[in-house]
This record gives sequence, C-alpha cells and structure tokens, in this order.
Amino acid sequence: MKALYLTAFKSILTKEINRFTRIWIQTLVPPAISMTLYFLIFGNLVGKRIGEMGGVSYMEFIAPGLIMMAVITSSYSNVASSFFSAKFQRNLEELIVAPVPHYVIIAGYVGGGVARGLCVGSIVTLVAMCFVDITLHHAGLVALTVFLTAVLFALGGLINAIFAKSYDDISIVPTFVLTPLTYLGGVFYSLSLLPDFWQGVSALNPVVYMINVFRFGFLGYADMSVPVSIAIMVGFCVGLWSLAYYLISRGIGLRT
Repeated sequence: MKALYLTAFKSILTKEINRFTRIWIQTLVPPAISMTLYFLIFGNLVGKRIGEMGGVSYMEFIAPGLIMMAVITSSYSNVASSFFSAKFQRNLEELIVAPVPHYVIIAGYVGGGVARGLCVGSIVTLVAMCFVDITLHHAGLVALTVFLTAVLFALGGLINAIFAKSYDDISIVPTFVLTPLTYLGGVFYSLSLLPDFWQGVSALNPVVYMINVFRFGFLGYADMSVPVSIAIMVGFCVGLWSLAYYLISRGIGLRT
C-alpha cells in the first residue's frame, strides 16, 4: 500500500514538474527578466543614492528579498493555476475518488510548487550574482527558509484554487494580498527605519519573517529574532496544510 501511495505522489509530482518545464519560457524566464530590471533600477540606479543599509550596500541588502519575491510568486502561481485547471476540467474528480490519501494529493501538488519555486529562486540567484557578490552567512538557514516559504505559498495557492470558481478568482489573491504583503515585507527597506507603530504593524505580515531569516542567512543581518521567525513560518505551514486537508477531505469547493 505504501508503494502505491509513493507511486501516486511521484506521478503527481512528475506531472507538475513537466507542466512548468514544458512551458519554461512562460514560467522560468519572466522572473529572471523582472528581477534583472529590479536590480538595474532599484539596486544600481537608486541604490547608489541610498548608500548602505544594514551595514552593506543597498544592492546586497535587497538581493535576498528579491530572490524571496520570485520564490513566493512562482510557488504560489504554479499550484493555484494547476489545481484549478484540474478542477475546472473535471480531472480532479478521478483523483479524489482514487484509493489515494488526500495528504498524498496535497503533497504532490505542493511538491510541484516547491520545485518551481526552487528553480526560479536558483535562476534569480544566478542573476543576482551578475550584479552583486553573493556570500552565505548560514547556508542551512537559507535552504530551510526558501523551502518553508515555497511550501507555505504553494499551500496558499492550493487553498485559493479550491475556493476559486473562475480563472479570474486565481488573480485576486496575488493582486490584493501577495503583492502588498511582499512589498511591505521589508524587501526594499529595513524595518528599523519605520516608526514604532509601523514596526508593530509589520509584525503581522508573515512575509516579514521569511525575508528576515533569508536575509540573515545571506548577510548575518536580521530585524527580528531568527528562531521566532522560523517558528512562525512552521506554524503557518502546519496551519495551511491542516486547512487544505480539511477542505479536500470534506470536498469543499471541489464538488459541483
């Protein structure tokens, strides 16, 4: 039985990876172009006027945040679009009634989102190396943070797809939730520059903790406690996984 579950997981994961690699010009190239523009405009042109931030050059400061932005967007959009397409085309119904546990289905789709997030993150890191010297203060934290972040937003994309009733619903969360959270998550500035009130408000933003740990892994600089940030990320992952499992097991948003 375990072999059957493993085969099902591999099948879903392979399908998801083939899906985004087959159209790599649409899934892998655009983030590289977008981040190149960010580095040229914010890092090179604006950064020269800003000078240092957090004890490093502005371009070095924003590099981890830009990499994390690409990972968040890619892992989220991969699962949201793929799962909704399967639901819209009624392919998901066959998978739901198959003798496969719901956690295997979730793991397969989330694994595909994580794979795309890691691929895009690696590509953007190579782009960043063309503009700034990338050094790792703690490689283990970098790997852990990018993995947890990809898992968290892949789960978010899955939940969005479950509730979505049309393709337009897929774009609502990235536009009105992900973009504000990311831009206000400390990608382009240090939280220490904010007044005390806005620092407290920023503490409600989960993206802040991801970028905080990720930047610490690269630069050894953090605005918040690293252990607390990791604990919050793990908590969000567990919470979203539990919610996704509950929704799929109850068939909420899946049956029409």
